Amino acid sequence: MHADWLIPDWPAPAGVRAVFTTRAGGVSPVPYDSLNLGDHVGDQPANVAANRDVLRRATGSHPVFLQQVHGSEVRVLDTATPDGQKADACVTDQAGLACTIMVADCLPVLLASEDGAVVAAAHAGWRGLAGSPAGPYGVLEAVYESFRALAQQKRAQAAIKTIAWLGPCIGPSAFEVGAEVKAAFEAAQPDAGRCFAPCGSGKYLADLPALARLRLKAMGIAQVYGNDGGDAWCTVRNPSRFFSHRRDAGVAGNGFGTTGRMAACVWRV
Repeated sequence: MHADWLIPDWPAPAGVRAVFTTRAGGVSPVPYDSLNLGDHVGDQPANVAANRDVLRRATGSHPVFLQQVHGSEVRVLDTATPDGQKADACVTDQAGLACTIMVADCLPVLLASEDGAVVAAAHAGWRGLAGSPAGPYGVLEAVYESFRALAQQKRAQAAIKTIAWLGPCIGPSAFEVGAEVKAAFEAAQPDAGRCFAPCGSGKYLADLPALARLRLKAMGIAQVYGNDGGDAWCTVRNPSRFFSHRRDAGVAGNGFGTTGRMAACVWRV
Protein backbone atom coordinates (compact mmCIF):
# COMPACT_ATOMS: atom_id res chain seq x y z
CA MET A 1 0.00 0.00 0.00
CA HIS A 2 1.14 3.56 -0.65
CA ALA A 3 2.20 5.26 2.58
CA ASP A 4 -0.34 8.08 2.08
CA TRP A 5 -3.38 5.81 1.70
CA LEU A 6 -5.71 5.35 4.67
CA ILE A 7 -5.96 1.93 6.28
CA PRO A 8 -9.19 1.88 8.33
CA ASP A 9 -8.69 1.74 12.07
CA TRP A 10 -11.54 -0.61 12.93
CA PRO A 11 -11.76 -4.05 14.57
CA ALA A 12 -12.00 -5.93 11.29
CA PRO A 13 -12.09 -9.70 11.66
CA ALA A 14 -9.22 -11.84 10.46
CA GLY A 15 -9.43 -12.19 6.72
CA VAL A 16 -11.02 -8.78 6.01
CA ARG A 17 -8.94 -5.97 4.52
CA ALA A 18 -9.83 -2.39 3.60
CA VAL A 19 -8.21 0.73 2.19
CA PHE A 20 -9.05 4.27 1.13
CA THR A 21 -6.85 5.69 -1.61
CA THR A 22 -5.70 9.31 -1.79
CA ARG A 23 -4.35 11.40 -4.65
CA ALA A 24 -0.94 9.76 -4.26
CA GLY A 25 0.64 6.88 -6.12
CA GLY A 26 -0.60 7.14 -9.70
CA VAL A 27 0.40 8.31 -13.16
CA SER A 28 -2.26 10.89 -14.11
CA PRO A 29 -1.28 14.52 -14.84
CA VAL A 30 -2.92 17.70 -13.49
CA PRO A 31 -5.80 18.05 -12.60
CA TYR A 32 -6.07 14.29 -11.99
CA ASP A 33 -2.74 14.07 -10.24
CA SER A 34 -1.99 11.42 -9.62
CA LEU A 35 -4.06 8.36 -8.65
CA ASN A 36 -7.33 9.12 -10.42
CA LEU A 37 -9.47 5.96 -10.52
CA GLY A 38 -12.51 7.43 -12.29
CA ASP A 39 -13.00 6.61 -15.97
CA HIS A 40 -15.77 9.21 -16.39
CA VAL A 41 -14.03 12.47 -15.54
CA GLY A 42 -12.01 13.16 -18.70
CA ASP A 43 -8.72 11.52 -17.78
CA GLN A 44 -6.97 9.45 -20.45
CA PRO A 45 -8.20 5.83 -20.41
CA ALA A 46 -4.62 4.52 -20.35
CA ASN A 47 -3.90 6.53 -17.20
CA VAL A 48 -7.03 5.27 -15.46
CA ALA A 49 -6.20 1.68 -16.42
CA ALA A 50 -2.66 2.08 -15.06
CA ASN A 51 -3.96 3.60 -11.82
CA ARG A 52 -6.50 0.81 -11.34
CA ASP A 53 -3.70 -1.68 -11.87
CA VAL A 54 -1.75 0.06 -9.08
CA LEU A 55 -4.73 -0.54 -6.79
CA ARG A 56 -5.09 -4.17 -7.86
CA ARG A 57 -1.42 -4.93 -7.27
CA ALA A 58 -1.31 -3.09 -3.95
CA THR A 59 -4.35 -4.87 -2.52
CA GLY A 60 -3.86 -8.26 -4.14
CA SER A 61 -7.58 -8.18 -4.92
CA HIS A 62 -9.88 -7.57 -7.87
CA PRO A 63 -11.65 -4.23 -7.31
CA VAL A 64 -15.02 -4.09 -9.09
CA PHE A 65 -15.84 -0.53 -10.20
CA LEU A 66 -19.49 0.52 -10.43
CA GLN A 67 -21.29 3.17 -12.46
CA GLN A 68 -22.54 5.27 -9.56
CA VAL A 69 -25.71 7.33 -10.03
CA HIS A 70 -26.56 8.67 -6.53
CA GLY A 71 -29.26 6.05 -6.06
CA SER A 72 -29.79 3.03 -3.83
CA GLU A 73 -29.34 0.03 -6.13
CA VAL A 74 -27.09 -2.74 -4.81
CA ARG A 75 -25.05 -5.30 -6.74
CA VAL A 76 -24.08 -8.68 -5.32
CA LEU A 77 -20.60 -9.28 -6.71
CA ASP A 78 -19.23 -12.57 -8.01
CA THR A 79 -16.33 -13.45 -10.26
CA ALA A 80 -18.43 -12.79 -13.37
CA THR A 81 -19.44 -9.24 -12.39
CA PRO A 82 -17.95 -6.75 -14.89
CA ASP A 83 -16.99 -3.17 -14.17
CA GLY A 84 -19.53 -0.50 -15.03
CA GLN A 85 -22.67 -2.01 -13.50
CA LYS A 86 -25.12 0.73 -12.49
CA ALA A 87 -25.35 0.75 -8.68
CA ASP A 88 -24.31 2.76 -5.64
CA ALA A 89 -23.47 -0.13 -3.35
CA CYS A 90 -22.14 -3.66 -3.58
CA VAL A 91 -21.78 -6.71 -1.37
CA THR A 92 -19.95 -10.02 -1.62
CA ASP A 93 -19.04 -13.15 0.28
CA GLN A 94 -16.38 -14.21 -2.20
CA ALA A 95 -12.69 -13.90 -1.39
CA GLY A 96 -10.52 -11.75 -3.61
CA LEU A 97 -13.31 -9.47 -4.85
CA ALA A 98 -13.07 -5.91 -3.53
CA CYS A 99 -16.31 -4.01 -3.01
CA THR A 100 -15.23 -0.63 -4.38
CA ILE A 101 -16.77 2.84 -4.18
CA MET A 102 -15.36 5.93 -5.92
CA VAL A 103 -15.70 9.33 -4.25
CA ALA A 104 -14.62 12.95 -4.49
CA ASP A 105 -16.82 14.45 -1.70
CA CYS A 106 -19.53 11.84 -1.11
CA LEU A 107 -19.22 9.55 1.90
CA PRO A 108 -17.91 6.00 1.45
CA VAL A 109 -19.31 3.50 3.94
CA LEU A 110 -17.70 0.07 4.40
CA LEU A 111 -19.37 -2.84 6.21
CA ALA A 112 -18.10 -6.19 7.46
CA SER A 113 -19.76 -8.95 9.42
CA GLU A 114 -17.95 -9.71 12.65
CA ASP A 115 -17.19 -13.23 11.47
CA GLY A 116 -15.66 -11.87 8.26
CA ALA A 117 -17.98 -13.83 5.98
CA VAL A 118 -19.52 -10.85 4.16
CA VAL A 119 -18.34 -7.35 3.22
CA ALA A 120 -20.03 -4.41 1.53
CA ALA A 121 -19.44 -0.83 0.38
CA ALA A 122 -21.84 2.05 -0.24
CA HIS A 123 -21.63 5.45 -1.95
CA ALA A 124 -23.52 7.83 0.33
CA GLY A 125 -24.06 11.22 -1.23
CA TRP A 126 -26.88 13.18 0.35
CA ARG A 127 -29.47 11.97 -2.19
CA GLY A 128 -28.62 8.30 -1.76
CA LEU A 129 -28.35 8.66 1.99
CA ALA A 130 -31.66 10.51 2.39
CA GLY A 131 -33.50 8.04 0.14
CA SER A 132 -37.26 8.08 -0.19
CA PRO A 133 -39.27 10.81 1.57
CA ALA A 134 -41.83 8.12 2.43
CA GLY A 135 -39.51 6.56 4.99
CA PRO A 136 -35.88 6.10 6.05
CA TYR A 137 -34.88 3.87 3.15
CA GLY A 138 -31.82 4.95 1.22
CA VAL A 139 -28.58 3.41 0.03
CA LEU A 140 -27.46 2.33 3.52
CA GLU A 141 -30.72 0.52 4.24
CA ALA A 142 -30.60 -1.09 0.79
CA VAL A 143 -27.05 -2.37 1.11
CA TYR A 144 -27.65 -3.61 4.65
CA GLU A 145 -30.69 -5.57 3.46
CA SER A 146 -28.55 -7.33 0.83
CA PHE A 147 -25.71 -7.71 3.33
CA ARG A 148 -27.96 -9.41 5.88
CA ALA A 149 -29.52 -11.69 3.26
CA LEU A 150 -26.11 -12.87 2.10
CA ALA A 151 -24.83 -13.30 5.66
CA GLN A 152 -27.86 -15.36 6.62
CA GLN A 153 -27.23 -17.66 3.67
CA LYS A 154 -23.84 -18.38 5.20
CA ARG A 155 -25.27 -19.26 8.61
CA ALA A 156 -28.78 -19.56 9.99
CA GLN A 157 -28.76 -16.73 12.50
CA ALA A 158 -31.14 -13.81 12.74
CA ALA A 159 -28.74 -11.37 14.41
CA ILE A 160 -25.88 -10.41 12.11
CA LYS A 161 -23.23 -8.50 14.04
CA THR A 162 -21.88 -5.76 11.79
CA ILE A 163 -19.16 -3.12 11.96
CA ALA A 164 -18.96 -0.03 9.77
CA TRP A 165 -16.26 2.43 8.73
CA LEU A 166 -16.86 5.90 7.32
CA GLY A 167 -14.23 7.33 5.00
CA PRO A 168 -13.29 10.91 4.09
CA CYS A 169 -15.97 13.15 2.57
CA ILE A 170 -16.94 16.80 2.35
CA GLY A 171 -16.99 17.93 5.96
CA PRO A 172 -19.55 19.85 8.03
CA SER A 173 -17.53 23.06 7.75
CA ALA A 174 -17.75 22.96 3.93
CA PHE A 175 -20.98 21.19 2.94
CA GLU A 176 -23.45 24.02 2.36
CA VAL A 177 -26.93 22.87 1.35
CA GLY A 178 -30.42 24.30 0.93
CA ALA A 179 -33.45 23.89 3.16
CA GLU A 180 -34.78 21.15 0.87
CA VAL A 181 -31.89 18.88 1.83
CA LYS A 182 -32.56 19.37 5.53
CA ALA A 183 -36.27 18.72 4.93
CA ALA A 184 -35.51 15.49 3.04
CA PHE A 185 -33.64 14.05 6.02
CA GLU A 186 -36.10 15.30 8.62
CA ALA A 187 -38.99 13.72 6.71
CA ALA A 188 -37.44 10.32 7.46
CA GLN A 189 -35.81 11.08 10.83
CA PRO A 190 -36.95 14.25 12.64
CA ASP A 191 -33.85 14.21 14.86
CA ALA A 192 -31.68 14.58 11.72
CA GLY A 193 -32.24 18.31 12.06
CA ARG A 194 -29.47 18.49 14.63
CA CYS A 195 -26.97 17.57 11.89
CA PHE A 196 -27.60 20.89 10.12
CA ALA A 197 -26.17 24.23 11.27
CA PRO A 198 -27.76 27.45 9.89
CA CYS A 199 -25.34 29.57 7.88
CA GLY A 200 -27.63 32.34 6.62
CA SER A 201 -30.08 33.00 3.77
CA GLY A 202 -31.90 29.69 4.16
CA LYS A 203 -28.68 27.71 3.89
CA TYR A 204 -27.24 25.09 6.22
CA LEU A 205 -23.95 23.32 6.83
CA ALA A 206 -24.69 19.58 6.75
CA ASP A 207 -22.78 16.95 8.72
CA LEU A 208 -22.81 14.00 6.32
CA PRO A 209 -20.95 11.55 8.62
CA ALA A 210 -23.33 12.36 11.50
CA LEU A 211 -26.33 11.77 9.22
CA ALA A 212 -24.89 8.40 8.22
CA ARG A 213 -24.31 7.46 11.86
CA LEU A 214 -27.96 8.25 12.62
CA ARG A 215 -29.09 5.92 9.83
CA LEU A 216 -26.70 3.16 10.87
CA LYS A 217 -27.82 3.43 14.50
CA ALA A 218 -31.47 3.14 13.44
CA MET A 219 -30.52 -0.06 11.60
CA GLY A 220 -28.93 -1.48 14.74
CA ILE A 221 -25.30 -0.93 13.73
CA ALA A 222 -23.66 0.50 16.82
CA GLN A 223 -19.99 -0.13 16.00
CA VAL A 224 -19.17 2.71 13.61
CA TYR A 225 -15.59 3.88 13.11
CA GLY A 226 -13.72 6.39 11.00
CA ASN A 227 -14.88 9.86 9.96
CA ASP A 228 -15.97 11.95 12.96
CA GLY A 229 -16.63 15.12 10.99
CA GLY A 230 -13.26 16.71 11.79
CA ASP A 231 -11.38 18.74 9.19
CA ALA A 232 -8.72 16.04 8.81
CA TRP A 233 -11.42 13.90 7.14
CA CYS A 234 -12.71 16.69 4.89
CA THR A 235 -12.04 16.27 1.18
CA VAL A 236 -12.52 20.00 0.56
CA ARG A 237 -10.11 21.15 3.28
CA ASN A 238 -7.21 18.89 2.26
CA PRO A 239 -6.42 19.65 -1.41
CA SER A 240 -2.98 18.06 -1.43
CA ARG A 241 -4.37 14.72 -0.22
CA PHE A 242 -7.97 14.40 -1.46
CA PHE A 243 -9.87 15.07 -4.66
CA SER A 244 -12.96 17.26 -4.19
CA HIS A 245 -15.58 17.88 -6.84
CA ARG A 246 -17.10 20.82 -4.99
CA ARG A 247 -13.72 22.46 -4.44
CA ASP A 248 -12.24 21.87 -7.89
CA ALA A 249 -15.03 21.67 -10.48
CA GLY A 250 -15.47 25.05 -12.13
CA VAL A 251 -13.32 26.94 -9.63
CA ALA A 252 -11.92 30.14 -11.13
CA GLY A 253 -8.30 29.63 -12.03
CA ASN A 254 -8.57 25.86 -12.04
CA GLY A 255 -8.71 25.87 -15.81
CA PHE A 256 -10.09 22.34 -15.95
CA GLY A 257 -13.44 22.28 -14.16
CA THR A 258 -13.00 18.71 -13.02
CA THR A 259 -11.15 16.49 -10.60
CA GLY A 260 -10.23 12.84 -10.06
CA ARG A 261 -11.81 10.11 -7.97
CA MET A 262 -10.53 8.16 -4.96
CA ALA A 263 -11.68 4.69 -3.93
CA ALA A 264 -12.75 2.92 -0.76
CA CYS A 265 -12.33 -0.84 -0.95
CA VAL A 266 -13.14 -3.75 1.36
CA TRP A 267 -12.46 -7.40 0.58
CA ARG A 268 -12.01 -10.88 2.00
CA VAL A 269 -8.68 -12.63 1.61
